[in-house]
Amino acid sequence: MAEYDYDVLVIGAGPGGYVAAIRAAQLGLKTACADGRETLGGTCLNVGCIPSKAMLHASEYFDAAANGAMAAMGIKVTPELDLETMHAQRRDAVKGLTGGIEFLFKKNKIDWIKGYASFEDAHTVSVADKKVTAKNIVIATGSSVTPLPGITVDNDKGVIVDSTGALELKAVPKNMIVIGGGVIGLELGSVWRRLGAQVTVVEFLDQLLPGMDGDVRKEAGKIFKKQGMTLKLSTKVTGVSVDGGKATVTVEPSAGGDAETLEADVVLVSIGRRPNTEGLGLDKIGLSVNQRGQIETDHDFATKVDGVWAIGDVIPGPMLAHKAEDEGIAVAENIAGMTGIVNHDLIPGVVYTAPEFAGVGLTEEAAKERGAIKVGKFPMLGNSRAKTNHEPDGFVKIIADAETDRVLGVWCIASVAGTMIAQATQAMEFGATSEDIAYTCHAHPTHSEAIKEAAMAVTGKPIHV
Repeated sequence: MAEYDYDVLVIGAGPGGYVAAIRAAQLGLKTACADGRETLGGTCLNVGCIPSKAMLHASEYFDAAANGAMAAMGIKVTPELDLETMHAQRRDAVKGLTGGIEFLFKKNKIDWIKGYASFEDAHTVSVADKKVTAKNIVIATGSSVTPLPGITVDNDKGVIVDSTGALELKAVPKNMIVIGGGVIGLELGSVWRRLGAQVTVVEFLDQLLPGMDGDVRKEAGKIFKKQGMTLKLSTKVTGVSVDGGKATVTVEPSAGGDAETLEADVVLVSIGRRPNTEGLGLDKIGLSVNQRGQIETDHDFATKVDGVWAIGDVIPGPMLAHKAEDEGIAVAENIAGMTGIVNHDLIPGVVYTAPEFAGVGLTEEAAKERGAIKVGKFPMLGNSRAKTNHEPDGFVKIIADAETDRVLGVWCIASVAGTMIAQATQAMEFGATSEDIAYTCHAHPTHSEAIKEAAMAVTGKPIHV
């Protein structure tokens, strides 16, 4: 009999876990995946990336019709919101994609062990009231919403909610307060703002979108204000109370000062995410977590315990589905004796608002700390496709090394910035210079021509500005 039940057991079926399981099975390894949700796909597919994009997309249509954007193009309509149907199409998208992963598991002969796993030793876990053994175990348990001390989220009541609850609101709130000016808060705040809510964003820092390039963050503030959001920057929340189905939020300046109160029908707590490592029994195998609750690994995603690996949100790095997916492929290849590599310097980030915000590589601020740089910018207002589509907001910014001209970072604000950034990421993966991009022919008219023009701005002068 085999020494172990499986060659590979993956704990968690989110983007990192299910991809790791599929890749391991493709490489001929007997594979299982343990996950306790009713459907596969983790947070991303069930209550995160996918359903939020379904609501963002639908709400964009409603907003365009309700606020005259369609009328400007000769399409006159008077929209009526059917929120339940909007929710239904979101749920349908989730059902199709999670079901698709289940099909892929069956296709690749991966056993789905339904339950939450906990280590007994380095090669054994308890899951679904039984012991399962594997030569290699991959921890891919993802992350969950970071709580705000002293504030209790109750998604069922629909007043103080997290990102999961914000997707399921049964009615459009008259007033919504979003605590946190990061990606998730701005995306979900945008959904309900478009559908009719008055949205106030409370952010502890002096700009939105922590971690993004400074110019992008400044422009984001201008864009969201123009769209009708109220921004309270450099502001901290000191308390939230609920009375009669209404919330009262107490805030004060981050640096200290007089407090004030804000009232809302819904408060969305969106201050980040934390790794899901509790309940895994890591202490039984001699693993501990760092100050951020993350598991440390080497470049191959191996922990200090032989045969135990970790990927995705439970290890250091940005908590992004596509990072986890790439790590899932890499860890499976490493387990199979191949060489799986992820370039963590080139993980693009995207905010799927309208317009979208995207970036990869170094910010201008970080690049300057490393040495002399050159910067090229091109406004989307000068891009013919953006102009004809009535999408004037945004720019493309390229940061290059002053001596070698190698591209160090690219930052975009555009309606399709999330798609545009893939070109920049691939160019940087191959060590492109700004001149390489500037002399690459781009189809006309496309939004991506703005990348070419920004590159021309680094090496000389753009044409259309």
